[in-house]
Amino acid sequence: MKPPLAQPDLDTLAQELLAADRASVRVLVVRLGAMGDVIHALPAIAALRREKPNLKIGWLIEERWAELLCAHPVERLQPRSELKPLVDWVHFSNFKDWRKELQSGETWREMRSCLSEVCAMKYDIAVDLQGAIRSAMAARLSGAATRIGPAQPREGPARLFYTRSVDTRGMHVVENALSLASAVAGEELTHEPAIFPQDPATESWADRYHSWVGWKPLAIVNPGAGWGAKCWAADSYGKVAKGLNERGMEVVVNYGPQEERLAEDVRATSGGTAYPLKCTVGELIALTRRATLFVGGDTGPMHLAAALGVPVVALFGPTRPERNGPYATRAVVLRSSESLDSTSHTDQPDEGLQSIAPQQVIAAADELMSEQNG
Repeated sequence: MKPPLAQPDLDTLAQELLAADRASVRVLVVRLGAMGDVIHALPAIAALRREKPNLKIGWLIEERWAELLCAHPVERLQPRSELKPLVDWVHFSNFKDWRKELQSGETWREMRSCLSEVCAMKYDIAVDLQGAIRSAMAARLSGAATRIGPAQPREGPARLFYTRSVDTRGMHVVENALSLASAVAGEELTHEPAIFPQDPATESWADRYHSWVGWKPLAIVNPGAGWGAKCWAADSYGKVAKGLNERGMEVVVNYGPQEERLAEDVRATSGGTAYPLKCTVGELIALTRRATLFVGGDTGPMHLAAALGVPVVALFGPTRPERNGPYATRAVVLRSSESLDSTSHTDQPDEGLQSIAPQQVIAAADELMSEQNG
């Protein structure tokens, strides 16, 4: 049984705005990245949209992840559509790059342009779903009079920028985000599935790819991760890919920047049965919609598969599946008792994760497939 959400608590201004149910009430969501974290926040905002349909919602996000909200940059300030179904406006930031180039005049021009665009929207409420100093500061600089954030943010000083701190409830980060959205709504919200853009051209590309492989059941394996300790061995993924191929599945190896060698190692150890495919975020969304199975670690693509209802075999090492595991989908989570909780972002291999045998993963996949076919 999931614990109850925090009792919503709002500033007087926000209470008055929401009680009036005015169409002009504007809420800024601040969740800059990364991919999995943005996906974890989507159900909360979908629930807020469901219960408060008259709200106007904007989202400040790192540009590299913006396809999770908006299929094309040209659509980001246009009316909502299937290309941008969840929020009314998308504001691009590049905080990671800006931080590296603070001496650049171009950096300062981009920052001023972003701030000007956000402030021009005259947001009434800003909600920080990230809990970092930079995200809390962005909420403050937005000009929103009511700024909501977690009482225990990831970076403690972030709370200094909030006008209202919320004691988030629930063990999973999806539930934490739902607590904060409940505070925005002024009432307890329940989970709503994430909503992603649908671009007809990208959907057609995914259909053509699926047709090219003879409409076989698609399995996506994702050997990469944000840091090395979360990565299972490439040759183990290759053995799993070969086993899935023997079961009549077409296996795609999803990989990102600087992961070409990793994907090739998986292909080689699969005996050539796995096909490396580098996708944009939008292409990965479309391809994952057509997948029958996903195998991977604690990564954005795994959380995307879970959000789209794809059965998942999740391989966990230093991070806790109770907090970051696949949510609201059929899943088997494999984690060794030898793995210790850590968020150190080390590239040192996690011995517990490496001890998971390929046959265990194949057995978990068989279990999920038999449930689906049954």
